[in-house]
Amino acid sequence: GSVEGDSGLRYDYGKYYASKTFFDDFKNRRILTGWINESSSVADDIKKGWSGVHAIPRKIWLARSGKQLVQWPVVEIEKLRANHVSLANKLLEGGSVIEVPGVTAAQADVEVSFEIKDFEKAEVLEPSWTNPQLLCSRKGASVKGSLGPFGLLVLASEGLKERTAVFFRIFKGHKKYVVLMCSDQSRSSLNQDNDMTTYGAFLDVDNRQHKLSLRSLIDHSIVESFGGGGKVCITSRVYPTLAIN
Repeated sequence: GSVEGDSGLRYDYGKYYASKTFFDDFKNRRILTGWINESSSVADDIKKGWSGVHAIPRKIWLARSGKQLVQWPVVEIEKLRANHVSLANKLLEGGSVIEVPGVTAAQADVEVSFEIKDFEKAEVLEPSWTNPQLLCSRKGASVKGSLGPFGLLVLASEGLKERTAVFFRIFKGHKKYVVLMCSDQSRSSLNQDNDMTTYGAFLDVDNRQHKLSLRSLIDHSIVESFGGGGKVCITSRVYPTLAIN
C-alpha cells in the first residue's frame, strides 16, 4: 500500500485552495482550477496592489491503482514554450550542483527524470516519521542523506544565497521503499518577512521502477511542482530579492 502519513491525500500539499473542477466535453477531460494565495507580508501585498493568483489549470484523473488522483498541467501551456534547453546522461555526485545554461530564472517549464542505481543505500525510515511536511523541514535541502536530496534549485541567485529547492529523498520503509518529495522555501529570499514554510508529501511509487520524474512550472513568485507524473503536487510562493531583478 501507499504511505500517506499524517496529512492524508490532497490535491496539493502547498499553497492551493478554493479548488473547483469542470468537465471539458470537447477533449473529454476533467479540469481542476485553484487559487494560490500570497506568502508575503500584508504590508508588501498592499505595496504591490494585488494579492493572489489562479494556478495553471490541471487535467485530473484517477490513477490506474484506483488509490489516488493524478494531476498534470493542461497540454495547452506547452505552446508557451520557447528556447528549448536539454541536458542528458548527467551523473549526479553527492553534494554536486549542475547549472543548466540558457534558462532564465524568472520563467521556466522544467522536466527532469532521475534514474536511481542502488536503492539499498536508502536511509531507514523511522516509525515516528509519519508527517512528511515535518520530515521535509527537519531534512531540508542542505541536509545530506544516503539517497537524497536530489532535484531542482529554482529561482536561484548567483552563489545560491537565495534558492528554492524542490527535491526527493528515498527511505527504506517496511517491505518497500518510500519516496519523500519536498519543496523547501527556507532560503528562497533574503526578505525575512515572507512566510517560508517548507512543504512535503510521500510519493507512492512502484518499487520495480528505478526512475523518478519531476516537473516544475516557475513564474516569478510561483513554483508549481509535479512529482511522479503528477501523483504529488506542491505549489509554493517565493519572493527572491537577488534571483529576479
